[in-house]
Amino acid sequence: MQELYIGLMSGTSLDGVDAVVADFSGEFKVLAHCSLPFPPRLKAELLALNQAGDNELHRASLCANEIAHIYAQVCHSLLELTNLGPQDISAIGAHGQTVRHRPGLYDGTGYTLQLNNPALLAERTGIRVCADFRTRDVAAGGQGAPLVPAFHQSLFQDTDSTVCVLNLGGISNLSVIPSAIDKSSAVIGFDCGPANCLMDEWCFKHTGQPFDAAGAWAARGVVIKPLLKLMLESSYFAAPPPKSTGRDLFNMNWLADQLHQLRVKHPSLGECNAVDVQATLAMLCVQSCVDSILKYAEDACALIVCGGGALNQHVMNLLREFLPNVLVSSSSEQGLPALQVEAAAFAWLARRCIRGETGSLKSVTGAQGARILGCIYQA
Repeated sequence: MQELYIGLMSGTSLDGVDAVVADFSGEFKVLAHCSLPFPPRLKAELLALNQAGDNELHRASLCANEIAHIYAQVCHSLLELTNLGPQDISAIGAHGQTVRHRPGLYDGTGYTLQLNNPALLAERTGIRVCADFRTRDVAAGGQGAPLVPAFHQSLFQDTDSTVCVLNLGGISNLSVIPSAIDKSSAVIGFDCGPANCLMDEWCFKHTGQPFDAAGAWAARGVVIKPLLKLMLESSYFAAPPPKSTGRDLFNMNWLADQLHQLRVKHPSLGECNAVDVQATLAMLCVQSCVDSILKYAEDACALIVCGGGALNQHVMNLLREFLPNVLVSSSSEQGLPALQVEAAAFAWLARRCIRGETGSLKSVTGAQGARILGCIYQA
């Protein structure tokens, strides 16, 4: 009997939703994948909601409804691709769109907010929905992120060696997975820093393109070393895990502030060329990831890269250059295409939720313990 789940992921890049049908009835496999971009107007509104503004509750609620409709549309596309019906799917794992992430702040608990309307999604698809995966971990004192390391462990753990999995979405997050025979070490995972979120916005601002395809534009530039040094002095990079971040910190206002500080400290540099800033943002992504790997996974033999950043050949080349003793590859080379990994993770988390099994790792999020994640909305 097939055990099928749909996983939906719309991440910090704000480019849209990736969706998979995952089969857990035997050896894990993805039966189908599709994606749907967010309309430019919705993307702009979601970006605006990452910062304080007018009438936020009303605007956020309407965005949540629109996201649910897009989620439903991509689910119907998956059913058509696989000739399946709603009755064949055990549940949908719907992450939602993060617009604020402030765990542990203000009152000692903080919050994390993902826009979604899972009740509407259940109505539109006729399929049970699991959603709101992060808040239980935050309630237990955790970061609520990243939630994918446990899935990465189930998929990529090596028998004999430490393996790292690096997701390059809007934000980069790293999973450090000890070998199966190492019973004394726990899986750790955390956000390294900005990945595509700043590169994409800077690219759009200066070229009109939504992203830097293959990193070709960044590859033409020269890294502005004083700017890179200034950015890496941000306190987030030196903070130990558990830690997580997002557009709350790493946004265009942050970048503008870094450029302003650069002009104040180094007036002789003059105005920075846009292409050189792009090259520096790519290096910021790579350097923050490499520093994390060398500090927390010095014995790693392999780095498996997933997310949209795995398609950035310039970034991949830099990772290989700075990690000469590590085999750097895309998850696509391991059998699961780079754009499917995170969506598959939320199918896996939905299955854990339905089965009443924990989905988080204390060693990753810093919560009081592993927790069953998600709320269930019946079909």
